[in-house]
Amino acid sequence: MTTFERIKKLADNQKISLQKVAINIGLSENAIYGWKTRKPKGEDLAKVADYFHVSVDYLLGRDTTEPENQTVDLAELANKPKDFDWGSVLSVGGKPIPEEDKEIIRRLFAHKLSD
Repeated sequence: MTTFERIKKLADNQKISLQKVAINIGLSENAIYGWKTRKPKGEDLAKVADYFHVSVDYLLGRDTTEPENQTVDLAELANKPKDFDWGSVLSVGGKPIPEEDKEIIRRLFAHKLSD
């Protein structure tokens, strides 16, 4: 499987178009389609890997371990310290969650652990 095919599979699994992925990570709309015939730049590949929470090695076919869907317990996450790296487990469209949204999540779900 090629790098392009791996990315396409990841996008299909999330029911998102490659154009949308490219735009969300700051690439031109058809950049990823160009990778059918040419090699992507390392920094662009890293953006895709971060977006899908996989390694660059997975995208390149060096690591064949399939990415797993990880569930995130929002109640548990809400009670993490304020300096916890939310980006390691949660994002919106591949982008970090704004601080004000993190606070909303904390307020909504923090009480669930005390029930």
